[in-house]
Amino acid sequence: MSNKKTYVQVGTGGRAEFFYGAIATTYRETSELLAFCDMNQTRMDYANKLLQDKYDYPAVKTYMSDEFERMIEEIKPQFVIVTTVDRTHHQYIIRALELGCDVITEKPMTVDEEKCQEILDAVERTGRQVRVTFNYRYAPHHTKARELIENGTIGDVTSVHFEWLLNIQHGADYFRRWHRDKRNSGGLLVHKSTHHFDLVNFWIGSEPETVFAMGDLLFYGRENAEKRGVTKFYDRATGNPNAKDDPFALPLDDNEHLKAMYYDAEKEDGYRRDQSVFGDGISIEDTMSVMVRYKNKALLTYSLNAYLPWEGYRIAFNGTKGRIEMTVIEQSYVNSGGDKALEGAVKGVSIIVFPMFGEAYKAEFEEGEGGHGGGDPVLLNDIFGIPVEDRFKRAANHIDGARSILTGIAANKSIRTGQSVKVDDLVRFYE
Repeated sequence: MSNKKTYVQVGTGGRAEFFYGAIATTYRETSELLAFCDMNQTRMDYANKLLQDKYDYPAVKTYMSDEFERMIEEIKPQFVIVTTVDRTHHQYIIRALELGCDVITEKPMTVDEEKCQEILDAVERTGRQVRVTFNYRYAPHHTKARELIENGTIGDVTSVHFEWLLNIQHGADYFRRWHRDKRNSGGLLVHKSTHHFDLVNFWIGSEPETVFAMGDLLFYGRENAEKRGVTKFYDRATGNPNAKDDPFALPLDDNEHLKAMYYDAEKEDGYRRDQSVFGDGISIEDTMSVMVRYKNKALLTYSLNAYLPWEGYRIAFNGTKGRIEMTVIEQSYVNSGGDKALEGAVKGVSIIVFPMFGEAYKAEFEEGEGGHGGGDPVLLNDIFGIPVEDRFKRAANHIDGARSILTGIAANKSIRTGQSVKVDDLVRFYE
């Protein structure tokens, strides 16, 4: 009898290979993938082709999305990996819990407060576990920031300034895909910023209390392009001559992987991966500013822009005994458009400590290898391998998943209403 942990995966799009590729390689001795589930058979067939040709792993059974329950009944996995479109995460998380499985879900856990409450209720009702894969927690430089703060290097943290820059390669990609519809993704303040808000919760050891935000679509979208004098428009990039000279276009027939995963699969579900970032129908923001007060009275000022010349972020922690400044320059990438290890790969990191009395110094840490600043391999071992003792408690559960998205959900509500939002008014946590 095998001692391997058994998995099925629902959703075989851009983020899926991160998980099934790890099981098929590094963790095939401890973990076993048994089935895929998706609304698109062509995409599942391609995932199986990658398993066999790229990873020398046997093809797994496939089930359509309306056969999810049958898959669980027949396969009887211990774990369900959820990598579907964000707005459907809660459906598969909740049903998997009810059917006796634990869940590993891609971030964000879900997109709004109602779905978040349903997940919290399901965990309480079933007693099963949900793991949210916050790989940024595991990056060595982020762990170092946690260590410095935990050790009292700058005393009590009173405020954090956090500026995240998405460049025109990576940032634009959210406006080509399903993410551009806020109903699918919760907008970038949920889909992308869930990482960042989780990091702040993780770093300062507190929870968001009050949120105020502003945001708008100021660069992408047809109206903004028209204001800048653009006259050539197109609906999709593949096969359209108007897209030929547009540096924002992503023709799917230029990339074998994107063609097989998306263009060849269109006939089944109509999803187009190569929409124009300067088209109509974009309901998410590209320019956002957020203020947060935490329960420990610390303040956060946060900004996210999705059309900048470089990729990375700047963070400053201010405390009662000094200040920490961290600057990170990341490798730009297009989701599923190339080497997976480039996703969030770090090109340069600087952490400088400014004591209130004393000379500034550079904080040293051991740099990691792999995607998301070296966090990906550590996270994957924590999930699929043999976890090591972790004094920083980086593994994130459903409570962490909820706390991270609730900042973004509250920010979305604040943008809609023009009012500040109390996070505790959005959902009810169980003691």
